[in-house]
Amino acid sequence: MVPEKWELLAKEHQKSYKRLLEKGNKNKMLRALPDLHEEAFSKVNCLDCARCCKNHSPRFKQPDIKRIAKSLRVKEGTLVDLYLLLDKDGDYVTKHTPCPFLADDNTCNIYEDRPSDCRRYPYTDEDVLLKRIPLTLKNTTVCPATFLVMEQLLALNP
Repeated sequence: MVPEKWELLAKEHQKSYKRLLEKGNKNKMLRALPDLHEEAFSKVNCLDCARCCKNHSPRFKQPDIKRIAKSLRVKEGTLVDLYLLLDKDGDYVTKHTPCPFLADDNTCNIYEDRPSDCRRYPYTDEDVLLKRIPLTLKNTTVCPATFLVMEQLLALNP
């Protein structure tokens, strides 16, 4: 079960998470991730949460823009003009949060064609969790599944 105050716990555990991600046994953690990911998502229903879609934007890479524009039957330039902007890193992101493709019931209006970042989020079953430490630390305060995975990694690596 996800603790009621998980966001507060995630903030309190940031230093422990960082130390683990920097100094922990990477091979041991990588081996554990698939099972920890499955376990976390057996306890977390994204449709009950959607905090990622409500608070952050994925990067929209060119193949994503092409695929989504085709699906929506609009020109790529129109999709960009309506919904996206270039951020300081040169990536296309949504102009506003929540995501313009998030429906009232927390489903995604472009789910089958969603950006790669959305498909992979929160990266709890891949090496991104270990390699992109600032992103992982941020995600522990946004996504309850990431919090659960990191808590289990801490327990496995005292």
